[in-house]
Amino acid sequence: MKKYIAVLMSLTLLIGLFSSCVAAAQEPVVLNVTWWGSQGRHDYTQRLLDMYTSLNPHVTFQPMPSGWDGYFNKLSSDAASGTMPDIIQMDYLYIATYARNNTLADLRPFVDSGVIDMTNVDRNLYSAGYVDDKLAGITLSSSIFCFPYNPDVLADAGLAEPTPVWTWSDFEDMCLQVRDKTGKYGLSANVIDTNILNYWVRQYNSPLFSEDGKSLGYSDDSIFTEFAALQKRLVDAGAMPNPDQWLRINSLGIENGPVITGDGALTWQWNNYGVIATENNPNVKLMTPPYAGNGNKALWIKPGMFFSVAQTSRNQEEAAKFVNWFINDPDANDIINAERGVPVSSAIRDHLSPSLTKQQQDMFVYMDLSLLHASEVSPPEPQGISEINTLLVELCNRVLYDDITPEQAASEFRRQANEILARNN
Repeated sequence: MKKYIAVLMSLTLLIGLFSSCVAAAQEPVVLNVTWWGSQGRHDYTQRLLDMYTSLNPHVTFQPMPSGWDGYFNKLSSDAASGTMPDIIQMDYLYIATYARNNTLADLRPFVDSGVIDMTNVDRNLYSAGYVDDKLAGITLSSSIFCFPYNPDVLADAGLAEPTPVWTWSDFEDMCLQVRDKTGKYGLSANVIDTNILNYWVRQYNSPLFSEDGKSLGYSDDSIFTEFAALQKRLVDAGAMPNPDQWLRINSLGIENGPVITGDGALTWQWNNYGVIATENNPNVKLMTPPYAGNGNKALWIKPGMFFSVAQTSRNQEEAAKFVNWFINDPDANDIINAERGVPVSSAIRDHLSPSLTKQQQDMFVYMDLSLLHASEVSPPEPQGISEINTLLVELCNRVLYDDITPEQAASEFRRQANEILARNN
């Protein structure tokens, strides 16, 4: 009898311990999650968060959506104050800066343990999240720089659609003719960061930044001079918005931009643009950027974006579980619908293929086309990139307002950028 009672007590203790473990595992968790994007992205991401909570009732979210403008300024303040959100949508421009500032958690242990399953992710895309020896982000998608265009606006101007062998001279002539024939913008965007400059510099077989990240990587200032001069010619002709006009356009969101509304012919963006545009204008098409005519391949396949987890997060494993679900769950990706770019999981791409819209098909086809014009990806941007982006926009705007010449802008960009890079790296 005593033996029976002892066994019963042991079983009761084990059951109690098991129940305690289950209860502990199901303790309420609140994850702060931030991302940038259009209103459409905000809406469906909220649907995803609600879906995840329905599947995992102990997990709720504090969503922190934003536009691109100001996103990393806010994140920088959060990092400085130790209040980073648990889950952060991260860009290739900034991941090295935040990783080396020790504000992002190393996610490799969660990959090694299987919490994040990268089985169906190309090794190059998986590796893109590494900074030094830290897995600072999980790649969500792949993307590539492109020039979306409105074929109807070009037709109204009596122009043929661009081809993969068009030059910057072809591009400028096209923009000017659109303005002359229709009164609309030829190029409906301004510089917002170094991505377009990076492409421009790569055409001349030079990197934008040196290998050690302590200086600019190109030596000929005429490269920057012509970059700024082209914008100046287009703005002076009314074929491109000036900075004030661009501020108003940008505030409308990508899905309401001039190329989509028919008020402009061309813009520069990433290849998920067509998916974003599809609801308001399914006729928008994608083309590779113009090139310098020297045969150099300047495009690169870029990690579209990452999900990173804050080093300060108290719920890193729960955050990692959400990231895994985001990239690998078919139902979740039916909602995402490739809006953030071409999915990294080959299984998810196969799952989506039968139901792709025309715009999604175009995005996938554009990726294949771009591979013919692409070369090796640039390393993650060095620390100080936020300051350099601000500097670039400021100097381009000063050129457009006749405050300085393109030559002066090129010289000043080199001087200040080198100071920023030397100070931060």
